[in-house]
Amino acid sequence: MAQLQAPVGANTKKTIVGRGKSSKGRFCGKGMNGQNARSGGGVRPGFEGGQMPLYRRVARRGFSNYPFKKDYVVVSLDMINDSFKDGETVNLQTLRDNCLIKGVDTEAKILANGEITKKVVVVGL
Repeated sequence: MAQLQAPVGANTKKTIVGRGKSSKGRFCGKGMNGQNARSGGGVRPGFEGGQMPLYRRVARRGFSNYPFKKDYVVVSLDMINDSFKDGETVNLQTLRDNCLIKGVDTEAKILANGEITKKVVVVGL
């Protein structure tokens, strides 16, 4: 009967650094004695060595409407013609039922691409 085994190299011993010659000694993989080799050393996030950081170089003036924008799904007349029968009502719920739009918060716009040959009732899009 076969036994499950981990692949070669999957289980390795934890490397203990800076504890004598048998481990990663002396510089412990941190390079020579610089700022990043010290305990508590290093620079804050976004620091670029004295160069003006990116978050200060990029202008942040004015108002952005991006968080409040609405995404609309485009529904063409051809799609409505193929998915609905004569006399049916076209609204957001029936568009969802016919898989023309997805999601609860999705809004739709009907564009005049193609032509429609059926009589349908369009309600509040």
